[in-house]
Amino acid sequence: MQTNLADWARDTDLGKEADEILRRCVHCGFCLATCPTYQILGDELDSPRGRIYQIKEVLEGVQPTYVTQQHLDRCLTCRNCDTTCPSGVKYGELIDIGRELVSERVPRSPGQRALRYTLRKVLLGPWFAPLYRMGRFVRPALPGILKSKMPESRPAGKLPTNPKRHARQVLMLTSCVQPAMMPSIDAATARVLDAVGIGTRYAAGSGCCGAINFHLDAQDAACDQMRANIDAWLPLIESGEVEAIVVNASGCGGMMKDYAHHLRHDAQYAEKAAKVVAHIQDVGEFLAPLAAQLKAKVKRAPGRAAFHPPCTLQHWQGLRTVNERLLTELGFDLQVFADSHLCCGSAGTYSITQPALSKALRDRKLTAIHEALPATIVSSNIGCITHLQSGTSTPVRHWIEVLDEVMADD
Repeated sequence: MQTNLADWARDTDLGKEADEILRRCVHCGFCLATCPTYQILGDELDSPRGRIYQIKEVLEGVQPTYVTQQHLDRCLTCRNCDTTCPSGVKYGELIDIGRELVSERVPRSPGQRALRYTLRKVLLGPWFAPLYRMGRFVRPALPGILKSKMPESRPAGKLPTNPKRHARQVLMLTSCVQPAMMPSIDAATARVLDAVGIGTRYAAGSGCCGAINFHLDAQDAACDQMRANIDAWLPLIESGEVEAIVVNASGCGGMMKDYAHHLRHDAQYAEKAAKVVAHIQDVGEFLAPLAAQLKAKVKRAPGRAAFHPPCTLQHWQGLRTVNERLLTELGFDLQVFADSHLCCGSAGTYSITQPALSKALRDRKLTAIHEALPATIVSSNIGCITHLQSGTSTPVRHWIEVLDEVMADD
C-alpha cells in the first residue's frame, strides 16, 4: 500500500511504525473472511481492510469523525486477521495506533466518557469485590446486561498449605477482577500446581495487567500499571525466587506479553519489560511439559467437552494447539465445532460498550458449540467464560477447574 503521511505524522515514532505496517498491506482481502464484525455487519468499513484505510487517511491528514471512531471501536481486537494475513500486516498494533490518534481528535460524547470512566474506576477500584458480592445478592432485580455478568458463584475450596515448601515457585496475578468474580479459578490453579511440586505466590505492589485501562482510552494509565508490575516482579525473577509468572486468564497473558512492545520507547523500562515478558507463561503453556505427571494424578475422565480457545490465546499468543494437545493428553474428550477460530464477542469490556454485536457473536458461537453436544464448555479466559455462560445452560468453566476436580479424591 502506498502512503503519503502528513507532516505531523511523518517523523514521529507512531507515524513511522504505522507507515511500515500500512506498506505491508496488499489489499488482498483475506482478512475479511475471518473478521467477526464484518461477518455480522457486512460493511467493509467494519473489516480490517476498511479500518486500515481509515487509519491511513487519518495519518495522511484527513480529519476523522465520530463515524471513524465508531468503526474503530467496533473492532474486537481479536487479531484473527493477524493470523490470517499472508503479508504479515500487524493489524493489532495498527488499530492501537489508530484508536489513540482518533481519540485525540474526536471527543467522545458525555455518555461514552461517563461509561468508560465508570468501567475503569469500578473494575479497577478496591470496591469492585464488595460491589460484586452485593450484585450477586440483588441479581434477580438487575438489568439483563449486568445480570449476565454474574454467573453462579463457585466456591474456591481449600488452598494448598505452605506452598513455599516447594523448591519451584511461580508468581500469579493479584488485584484482578477474576478472584472476585470466580475465585475457584485461581484456587484450582494453585492446587494443580501444588500437586506437581510448584508453589504459588503473589508480588506485593503488583496489580491489574493494564488491559482494562488500555482499551478504554487510558493508555498512559495502563503503561503506569505495566511499570508498577515490572517493578514488583523483576526483582523476584532476577533473584531466582520465582521461575515464571503463570497466567490463567489469557486476556491478561496476551496484554502482559505485549509489555515490551507498549514500553518500547521508554528508555528506563524497555529492557526491563523484555526481561519480564520472557518469564510470562499461560498456565497451559507452563504445564505442557508436566503433562505426564499431571496425567498420573487424574483419577477419573474429564468427559466430553468443547474447548473454546480465546482470541487472546490462539491469535495473540499462538498457544491454541499447545493447550488442546495438553487437554487431550490429560483425557479431555474434546469435540470439534465450526468457526472455533472466531471471537465469542466478549473482548474485555466490549460486551458492555458494544452489547448488540457482542450478543450476536456470542449466540453464533454457542450455536456452533451446541451442535457438538458437549457436556461442558471449557475455556481459558474469565471474560469468555462469563460471556458464554450468559447464553447457555451448559456449564462453562476454566479447564483448570475441571482438571482440579478430576485430580481430587471423591
